[in-house]
Amino acid sequence: MTSRLFEPLTLRGTTFPNRIWLAPMCQYSAVDGVPNDWHLVHLGARASGGFGLVIAEASAVVPEGRISAQDTGIWSDEQAVAWRRIVDFVHERGTLAGIQLAHAGRKASTHGPWSGGTGSLPVPDGGWPTVAPSDSAFPGYRAPVAMTTAQIAELPGAFAAAATRADAAGFDVVELHAAHGYLLHEFLSPLSNERTDEYGGSLENRARLLIEVVDAVRAAWPQDKALFVRFSATDWVDGGLTVAEVTEVAKDLAAHGVDLVDVSTGGNAPAAIPIGPGYQVPAARAVREGSGLPVGAVGLITTAHQAEQILVDGAADVVLLARAALRDPMWPLRAAHELGVDPDRAPWPKQYTRGAWR
Repeated sequence: MTSRLFEPLTLRGTTFPNRIWLAPMCQYSAVDGVPNDWHLVHLGARASGGFGLVIAEASAVVPEGRISAQDTGIWSDEQAVAWRRIVDFVHERGTLAGIQLAHAGRKASTHGPWSGGTGSLPVPDGGWPTVAPSDSAFPGYRAPVAMTTAQIAELPGAFAAAATRADAAGFDVVELHAAHGYLLHEFLSPLSNERTDEYGGSLENRARLLIEVVDAVRAAWPQDKALFVRFSATDWVDGGLTVAEVTEVAKDLAAHGVDLVDVSTGGNAPAAIPIGPGYQVPAARAVREGSGLPVGAVGLITTAHQAEQILVDGAADVVLLARAALRDPMWPLRAAHELGVDPDRAPWPKQYTRGAWR
């Protein structure tokens, strides 16, 4: 049997061996932003399990851009060297490696998820002041400081420097994190962006920083390597960011060298989200059809037949798995077996080929 999931995809000079990718998921396990053996095993296991691309978690481009003190970073050469060991292992498995470049904005400086605390980490306890487009707080967090235009002007360079380090570490893809209520999403959404200057108001102004970051990263990132952007396509709140607006921004980004849009939703405000199997796929389809860019779909994609149908229906070009991949690092191999894909067309490591046969 042939399968859309196991067809290669070429973007720029990079060919991905299949269309089942690991979504970036924070592990909250780093010290001083440096990845370690946990990250090696987490990403390496999924590479051995057949994912065509594994994307490392949201990694801060500056120290104050971390979600928590336990986040990874790529603002230093020490971090890039540590990432290199992990990327080399992923490549040895025949898989490609990506990293998500991020700044958490007003959602930075939080308690780690299993520390016992919630919301913002107090500065005396190791937290730090946060910044955002405006001084309005995310509910339950302390208020950020509204960024000056001079501070905004520094951000594209920070992202570009991180991209240069990502290239030195051997990554094949960088993804800019403009989703889930973090800084670039905060600028895009009228719920968090109350500015009245050239970075606020109209959609063109709210997207200005993202486009400046894309341009800076594209100039620093090798031209034969792919550049992705992750969006929250809707805030799920009246008056918030909409699928139509994100589609317009994605259309603009195609002209600035973005190769794929990774479509998620929510995260910038409390919302009643109708969660269910594949609940974000309609947004991915809309962005794909409206922008002309390849897109990735993510969100409660759990079974092989469901994932296959998303691609067959033309709703997305790739699927990204998160929680399903935490439960099953070998998800692509199991999917190949369930779909009856010829073992020679599936990413079986030679050590595991006995598992390919009934």
